Amino acid sequence: MLNVFTLANGRLFQEEIESLEELTRFKPIWVDLENPTTEERRWVKQHFGLSIPEDAMDEDIEESARFFEEDNGDLHIRSDFLIDDDEDPRAIRVAFILNQHNAELKSQGVLFSIHDEDVPVFRLLRMRARRMPGLIENAKDVLLMLFDADAEYCADTLEDIYDDLEVVSKQVLAGDVTDNKAGEVLAAIARHEDMSGRIRRNVMDTRRAVSFLMRSRMLNGEQFEEARQILRDLDSLDGHTAFLFDKINFLMDATVGFININQNKIIKIFSVASVALLPPTLIASLYGMNFQYMPELSQKWGYPYALGLMVLSAVVPMLYFRKRGWLK
Repeated sequence: MLNVFTLANGRLFQEEIESLEELTRFKPIWVDLENPTTEERRWVKQHFGLSIPEDAMDEDIEESARFFEEDNGDLHIRSDFLIDDDEDPRAIRVAFILNQHNAELKSQGVLFSIHDEDVPVFRLLRMRARRMPGLIENAKDVLLMLFDADAEYCADTLEDIYDDLEVVSKQVLAGDVTDNKAGEVLAAIARHEDMSGRIRRNVMDTRRAVSFLMRSRMLNGEQFEEARQILRDLDSLDGHTAFLFDKINFLMDATVGFININQNKIIKIFSVASVALLPPTLIASLYGMNFQYMPELSQKWGYPYALGLMVLSAVVPMLYFRKRGWLK
């Protein structure tokens, strides 16, 4: 899918392109390629003179090759963007190419973005740019606003984790944690821990990308200050992720503690039962020895007496355990 974004009256407008002739009618500042076909890549090369690298979306690319500037001044940035999906949370690799001076369009540059699937941050920027005229003026503004929206998206995701952990905390601190509930709590905690780790990695990646833009010396004063503000926002997220990790570890330890308590209750039942049944077992063993004359046969009430003695020897320890509170 090939989409171009143009500026009109300070607003960002989106157009879906289905042919090369249609592409030539627009002068975009942002060209977005979502899972582009070979034909769409060819359109971009013919109209903009830009060849999209074949390894643009490779996940195993060297870290040092994720941010670089070509001899012609084009900037290449490969950055990860978070997708907060309950079923499959993940990070999407997006390749950016900032064409600084496009002679064909006679503009201040065009931003090209290449990715395999739709990114929520991109939708967030499109909605914000439509509602706020003057937010974006050129391609570099688009790139900065994408990173700013990424920081906001991470912050929103952290807030959702806060809310979910609040519910989990009430379940754990209520004290009545059964094995089934403990399993659900542990599954929820594991999901939030995984998402917190992804957020922290995404924040680190975005911080590197923004720092590279600032070092490239192609931002004006206002854009440079905006980049510094994005870095400050990203730094503020580190404290929240650290707190969430501590809270997750506490809830994990508390839940595991309740699981151990439940297991100890089961072991306690077997311990009490084995101790309570030890005297009847001893009496039965004594009466079952190889006597010349069996004691229970030597008197009329031998068997009832033996059985009564076994019951009494089991009841007395149970009454003692109950008095001590060990059966609660």
